[in-house]
Amino acid sequence: MSNKAQLLEAIAGKNRGLLATDLDKVRVLTLFEQLEDENPTPNPLTAPELLDGDWRLLYTTSRGILGLNRIPLLELGQIYQCIRLREAKLYNIAEIIGLPWLEGIVAVAATFEAVSDRRVNVKFERSVTGLQSLLNYRSPSQFIQQVESGHRFPPLDFGLESREQQGWLEITYLDGDLRLGRGNAGNIFILSKEKGRD
Repeated sequence: MSNKAQLLEAIAGKNRGLLATDLDKVRVLTLFEQLEDENPTPNPLTAPELLDGDWRLLYTTSRGILGLNRIPLLELGQIYQCIRLREAKLYNIAEIIGLPWLEGIVAVAATFEAVSDRRVNVKFERSVTGLQSLLNYRSPSQFIQQVESGHRFPPLDFGLESREQQGWLEITYLDGDLRLGRGNAGNIFILSKEKGRD
């Protein structure tokens, strides 16, 4: 079995990391590092045909992301990171599921600047939180189109100015459907590319 297949098997059933035990985390990190060593795209920022698009989070060690699952009566749905390389923008979108009509999203928009062929400095600039029904949310791509057209989503749509709203992201493995990355807080991310979702 390939390292990629072993890694995907190791994270299966772990609910993005929410259900991972300490032993699971060690195994996943070992397989993650082995796959990084096989990276077929050493300069991912020069491969827009692979990097651009909407990526669904399969696994992370980020407490900030996994902490969204602690909202009473609600649970974490799909989480996306959408990269628009030409515009140097990325969007993190977390879908929150719950009682009917209470499904929500928590989204942040950021700009990024390449500092190497695989690392970008990220500056978060805007946060949008609300009910999917009130935001007319249907998919990450449709939501991003609304944001890019200048649409505002009151009341929980605001700019982020603080120095704490910055970080970096390094892409350590990239192929046609899988991306591995590391963040400035020491977290790892495993994402799968969405195919043709509007």
